[in-house]
Amino acid sequence: MSNNHKYSTRRKFIVQAALAGAGLVLTSPLNRAFSKANNPQKMARIFITGSSDGLGLLAAQSLTDQGHQVVLHARNAKRKEDTLKKIQVAEAILIGDLSSIDETKALAAEVNKLGTFDAVIHNAGVYNAPAQQIFSVNVLAPYILTSLIQKPKRLIYLTSDMHRSGKPKFEYFKTGIEQINYSDSKLHVLMLCKAVARKWKDVYSNSVNPGWVPTKMGGAGAPDDLQKGYETQVWLATSNDKQAKVSGHYFYHQKTGRSNPTADDHLLQEQFLELCQEITGVPFAQ
Repeated sequence: MSNNHKYSTRRKFIVQAALAGAGLVLTSPLNRAFSKANNPQKMARIFITGSSDGLGLLAAQSLTDQGHQVVLHARNAKRKEDTLKKIQVAEAILIGDLSSIDETKALAAEVNKLGTFDAVIHNAGVYNAPAQQIFSVNVLAPYILTSLIQKPKRLIYLTSDMHRSGKPKFEYFKTGIEQINYSDSKLHVLMLCKAVARKWKDVYSNSVNPGWVPTKMGGAGAPDDLQKGYETQVWLATSNDKQAKVSGHYFYHQKTGRSNPTADDHLLQEQFLELCQEITGVPFAQ
């Protein structure tokens, strides 16, 4: 390697580190070319929900920097416009409000128009929001998209350590939705992930606890490492490591961990799927 090449490579990483420290996004064709030349693995095609900011956008940036094809998702046209200013090399940015069952179904149709994907990362989620919105975005939306989007090779669902204190509360799915909180919704996401892993043997389905990281949702004072907050999703979506090619696992920082055993109950999983089908009108794809 020439001294000039060494200097160029070193400068690239210094610039990236400086921009990351300033909270800016650097994604360019030069970045992708550099990554492709230094990354021999097969490139993947990934769809990420809720990827107009936060962990979703950071995961998208990391994936495109590695040379992968990424389709992003924004809630509305304004957020799409803002996202285009942050990342220029995404294959597409689709629009859909996940608090609406109809818009979520329409989003699934738009995803399918683009063909099949190697991985889908169910990143979208809300925290400080009314119970109905939490239930729609965190629970119903990933169920609908999982059921309607053509099966990818890998599915990654973002949950939270807070799922440990969650309860099924199925009796409130149709009436009394205000009784369901964020922790409950993240237990439901884990149930969905594990049900998919049990039923779809040809798909790697896993969940990720990204930690309490300093995003808009987590707040500036969040104590966990922001980079580690998105690295596991990227790894699960693309890696050929045997540790990543598993199913039904709960990950935290690329390591499997213990999750709420309620999510492993097959009868509860079936009840969950049946209720989601009744509410959305979307049958779970077998």
